[in-house]
Amino acid sequence: MATVRGCNIPENLYYWVEKHAWALPMDDGTVKIGITDVAQNLAKGIVNATPKDTGRTVQKGKSAGTLESGKWVGPVTSPVTGEIVEVNEAMKGNPSLINSDPYGEGWFVKVKPTDWAGESAALLTGDAAVAAYQKFMEEQNLNFE
Repeated sequence: MATVRGCNIPENLYYWVEKHAWALPMDDGTVKIGITDVAQNLAKGIVNATPKDTGRTVQKGKSAGTLESGKWVGPVTSPVTGEIVEVNEAMKGNPSLINSDPYGEGWFVKVKPTDWAGESAALLTGDAAVAAYQKFMEEQNLNFE
């Protein structure tokens, strides 16, 4: 796992850097999504997480739900279009999981994508994602070390 200015960037995930969202394709064809370590560091202590309900359709670039911290309220932007098939109930009950483990226990929702192959082509992974976050954090003068 790469670390950029104090933030973890696992190379196996797909990232939409500008929206601070990640996606992980699962063996069953669903895609787990969440916010990045950069996003949770910017938000600080997350106190409320409200994902959209199972069965709802989300569009790429639109909100899959909202997060609230002491200083910010904002969307979790979906990096793919599809139907929400699962909500992370543990994260809903304990939103601080997003701060402590944004890529593991703090995932947000699972989506059954309508066009993973097409939409994932626009997402960054591996070294390209690490380089994009390095550039973004330098431009924004962010450092969480």
